[in-house]
Amino acid sequence: MRRADLDALPVREAVPALVSALDGHGAAVLCAPPGTGKTTLVPLVLAGLAGGGPRRRVVVAEPRRIAARAAARRMAWLLGEQVGGSVGFTVRGERVAGPGTVVEVVTTGVLLQRLQRDQELSGVDVVILDECHERHLDADTVAAFLLDVRETLRPELRLVAASATTDAAGWARVLGHGRPGGAPVVTAAGVSYPVETVWAPPARPVRPPHGMRVDPAQLTHVASVVRRALAERSGDVLCFLPGVGELTRVAGQLGGVDAEVLQIHGRAPAAVQDAALAPSAHRRVILATAVAESSLTVPGVRVVVDSGLAREPRVDHARGLGALATVRASRAAGRQRAGRAGREAPGTVYRCWSEAEDGRLPAFPSPEIRIADLAQFALQAACWGDPDAAGLALPDPPPAGAMAAAREVLVAVGAVAPDGRATPRGVAMSRLGLHPRLARALLDGAAAVGPRRAAELVALLSEEPPREYGDDLAAAWRRARAGGDAYAARWRAEATRLRRAAATPAEPSPTPPLPSPESTPPPPGPGATPPRPGTEAAPRLPVGAPPPDPRASKAGGADDSAAPPTAGAGAGASAGVGVRNEAALAPPPDGGAVAGDDAAAGLVAALAFPERVAKAKGEGAFLMASGTAAELGDGSRLRSAPWLAVAVADRGPHSASARVRLGAFLDEDTARAAAAHLLASGDEVRWEDGDLVARATHRLGAIALAVRPLKNPDPVLVRAALLDGLRSDGLGLLRWTPDAQALRARLGFLHRTLGGAWPDVADDGALLARADDWLEPELSRARRRADLARIDAGQALNRLLPWATGEAARLDELAPERIEVPSGSRIRVDYSAEHGQPVLAVKLQELFGLAETPRVAGVPVLVHLLSPAGRPAAVTADLASFWQGGYRAVRAELRGRYPKHPWPEDPATAEPTRHTNARLRR
Repeated sequence: MRRADLDALPVREAVPALVSALDGHGAAVLCAPPGTGKTTLVPLVLAGLAGGGPRRRVVVAEPRRIAARAAARRMAWLLGEQVGGSVGFTVRGERVAGPGTVVEVVTTGVLLQRLQRDQELSGVDVVILDECHERHLDADTVAAFLLDVRETLRPELRLVAASATTDAAGWARVLGHGRPGGAPVVTAAGVSYPVETVWAPPARPVRPPHGMRVDPAQLTHVASVVRRALAERSGDVLCFLPGVGELTRVAGQLGGVDAEVLQIHGRAPAAVQDAALAPSAHRRVILATAVAESSLTVPGVRVVVDSGLAREPRVDHARGLGALATVRASRAAGRQRAGRAGREAPGTVYRCWSEAEDGRLPAFPSPEIRIADLAQFALQAACWGDPDAAGLALPDPPPAGAMAAAREVLVAVGAVAPDGRATPRGVAMSRLGLHPRLARALLDGAAAVGPRRAAELVALLSEEPPREYGDDLAAAWRRARAGGDAYAARWRAEATRLRRAAATPAEPSPTPPLPSPESTPPPPGPGATPPRPGTEAAPRLPVGAPPPDPRASKAGGADDSAAPPTAGAGAGASAGVGVRNEAALAPPPDGGAVAGDDAAAGLVAALAFPERVAKAKGEGAFLMASGTAAELGDGSRLRSAPWLAVAVADRGPHSASARVRLGAFLDEDTARAAAAHLLASGDEVRWEDGDLVARATHRLGAIALAVRPLKNPDPVLVRAALLDGLRSDGLGLLRWTPDAQALRARLGFLHRTLGGAWPDVADDGALLARADDWLEPELSRARRRADLARIDAGQALNRLLPWATGEAARLDELAPERIEVPSGSRIRVDYSAEHGQPVLAVKLQELFGLAETPRVAGVPVLVHLLSPAGRPAAVTADLASFWQGGYRAVRAELRGRYPKHPWPEDPATAEPTRHTNARLRR
């Protein structure tokens, strides 16, 4: 045992307080800075392997596989042992532990599965939840389940929530579970080395991230900052980037640097991860995702380059295309990343943004439960016996809308009953380590195409293949089978795991059989795979509802939860969820063979994502059942497909269509069966393209399968559609004569001025809200746009006058259509100014002798005084003042231009006239 190294860990000073807190309360929060030994020393002490004390079995839950393996190796090294002895680890697909293992490091996803199988967690004395600040959904769920176990089954079970930058008060409240003051908080002081901050924003603005996209200029800038750091500082450089794609692109721009370039991410082979975490005699640049933010000490690192970007899940229920999104990293994440440079000695962090921007960053990352798809969480809660999660002590409650959407999905796939309780089929699905939609595709796909083929295809869907594999799912499947790259190795391991899981008997699918692929022609296009001779097709199943993004339950780089990441595979959980069908699945007659890779790939993709079955509407253009348009790239083999099963799609911020990233050939019969819950027939009467359309339709979601004109549509539907047309295209569809327009303006003036019984007619919305009062019976008689144009709007508006009160009879008195001026002319008043005064436009000579401005409804009109040619000469709302002052200037300007017309010096006593001087002298 390396006692000197154990004694040197700073957290040792806090261990007595932690042990005392656990003895007294059974739960505690441990706050310890990075590098203090909270992940390595504390488990050994609590297990009685270091420092004496009773022997206890300790389980340490880490959010990531790489951290779990590294922590186990470090503890075994401190004990002078090999991993698998006193200290072991278990991650998905790998277990190194034995009968003598006392401390076992697992991922939160593995612990979640264990709790579902053994709620008492038999034989475990202490559970440590490490890195709680990251707020992954699995970690929050595990904490809630463990508290439930303590309350009901095992009050002696001890819990520790450990983190470097956690919300200590919040976790104390959760672990206290109603106890006054909550659980005790133990703080350990760390030996922190100073870290200098260098602000290194781009010289020119870069586009902000959108979806999974990162501006290439930003990545170029990050690469340049790495080169600068290598030149200005010594030691290894650790560079944080949001995802694997960005690691690859930056690595490509670091060619020729005098350092070894390594990449650390959740999907990297264990050997590569181990190499990055081992000391090296050569200088290194380590490009990492968020997996290196915490739990790990990368030896030799003295410099951190932080891109300032992170990945978080997003679910867009309305559009049906959810995915991980690139976001600005929080200030808490920035502190964690910077701390990597000061673990062993003073260091430097280069931040690729300005100091001014730093203050505007979010303080903490968003808890995953608030933003992620909750289908997997809802299934876990249902299997736990609390479908609403109302009794779980969660740091944040799940949003009600997201939980309702998740439950609809689970009911549709047969995972839960309508009352929310988990079905035996749902329990089987929860143990597959997949999103419920992919679990359902595996189980039902295995019955249709065989366990091996279903497992291989679902493994492709659970982790998006590299872009170089192309957009054809069947072709990507063949390439993975033949490939020797790192992805193919991971894919084979996952496919093997899923095949074993799929071979376990499960409840049959509550859905009717799909049609045989031999009843439809093979997929078109060059390279299409024809049916194999002598192969009978297996029955295929419809599915219930569109899944949310299986990968969207992942945030911050967690890589080993119960729902593994699926890049780009997202859908709105609330859209198109249907009622379960009751017919059972018939077993395949030949063990699950289907005619060719294309048919099998299309089947499994459609089972997983039924709302994304798509019908061609042009070369390379498709419409998905969800209503989203989709396009294929140039040169894609799938462009000629009449139907498509879209597995992965995304859409840019200003794009009208989604881009298909991964899809498979499909036939119409399979599409109909796969999305059977979206099939609907009925009469459609709607306003479309400027006119009324009435038709009988048979639809698959948004896809019209059959359409015929409807000769005698329901008058109620027709009236509603015509009203929609008036709302969308405006009341201009009616016949508006000049008198009708004038009446509307007069009524609008009275409403603004007097209110009361005078109706609001200026606003189209207000008028349409009273359509029954003024557009009937003409509206109910109308059948098309042309009929609307025959409705006299002025005659219809008269119905809105306040006849009942008698005020309607005063319309001409309060808002006269015309006003008689001193010359005897009757001049029309313009009431059309929306918020202004009524306007009286009249020739100046016709008002001679009129001392006061005319009024309507008590409001003085705005007089537009016109020249003899009818051109504006002056505007006034006070004639008396105009005659005394303004008239002289007008007279001086116009008398020479219009000498034949009277321009008296005293207009107040002059005779008003419409005529010239000569006419007046006759």
